[in-house]
Amino acid sequence: MYWLSLVIAGAFEVFGVISMNRIIRQRSFLNLFMMVIAFVGSFSFLTIAMNGISMGTAYAVWTGIGTVGGALVGMLMYNEARSGLRILFIAMIITSAVGLKLIA
Repeated sequence: MYWLSLVIAGAFEVFGVISMNRIIRQRSFLNLFMMVIAFVGSFSFLTIAMNGISMGTAYAVWTGIGTVGGALVGMLMYNEARSGLRILFIAMIITSAVGLKLIA
């Protein structure tokens, strides 16, 4: 349950980053509202997850999900660089998050 909450928190974090990008491209109340909802959801589910997962592990995995998700969305939706090194480092972040899950 706690790990699922953490994954949901990370997904909301990615949605928040997408919303921030949308605000930069087109300022509107809807985009601002979506960003606020995304970050409120992210912090709420992170709080739930930290009831059963240590703070350090939960925060590291949460930021990892946000970082990887933001990088992947940037590459897939906004034509950001897709270099082999960038993909390698994204894979390293994923490996680190899985490692934290295995030892937590």
